[in-house]
Amino acid sequence: MTDTTDFDSLVPALPLSRRLFIVTALGAGFALSVQPVAAQTVITTNSAGLVAGEISVPAAGGEMPAYQAQPATGSGWPVILVVQEVFGVHDYVKDVCRRLAKFGYLAIAPELYARQGDPRQYSNVQELLDAVVSKVPDAQVMADLDACVAWARANGGNTAKLGITGFCWGGRITWLYSAYNPQVKAGVAWYGRLVGQTSELTPKQPLDVAASLHGPVLGLYGGADPGIPPDTVREMRQALAVAANPASKASRIHVYDGAPHAFHADYRPSYRKEEAEDGWWRLHAWFKQHGV
Repeated sequence: MTDTTDFDSLVPALPLSRRLFIVTALGAGFALSVQPVAAQTVITTNSAGLVAGEISVPAAGGEMPAYQAQPATGSGWPVILVVQEVFGVHDYVKDVCRRLAKFGYLAIAPELYARQGDPRQYSNVQELLDAVVSKVPDAQVMADLDACVAWARANGGNTAKLGITGFCWGGRITWLYSAYNPQVKAGVAWYGRLVGQTSELTPKQPLDVAASLHGPVLGLYGGADPGIPPDTVREMRQALAVAANPASKASRIHVYDGAPHAFHADYRPSYRKEEAEDGWWRLHAWFKQHGV
């Protein structure tokens, strides 16, 4: 059963309008705020041998749009939650789901801003942060990810083998959800911030939950990421190392020297092919090692 002690108390304080879905469908292409796209490096994974496409996930307040991919045959697939970058669910995130499905997973990426606004309409990153992202409560995100787990369980997924991965904004969420849901077997967090100010909507940061992970997390970080200073990585490593909790102690952080933030994002100038490919295979090995 999911432990929601740290988050549920926040939900009643949310205005009712924030509980209803503004976004009811996913768009095609990439978010306006990351244009122009570095088209020469975009990876496109086909859907051959897969069932992939947009779905609606029943959640508090209505139906949440999400993208899902799984093998076309069989059932009982391990489940991986894919948590979006700060830009929402666009073509890159969808492609990550298809890549995971090629490995034999049921991958699902929910649009976690769907109650607060449409990230596709903002051409300026700061405007997106101010107008949408800053209004998304962690409690809502945890509950929506739970809703995705329930959907996967009802649609052929084996949630006894549950993993989570996320990028940037979703990297932070990966740490938090791995401490929140006892079902999580393992997580892989791509350059998600580890420390920061807390608020009513974001009451904890990954460092605060380092000693209470349910599944071990592999952190993949860039050594030249100005938004995640090396001292915060060292602080997180130390917190994991001294934790009595076995899952926390088993967690690891790998830093790619010289790599920038978003080195896995193949549609952006920050993409670094060697580091991205190495991180992807580390992800695959990590999930297999920990029973996902």
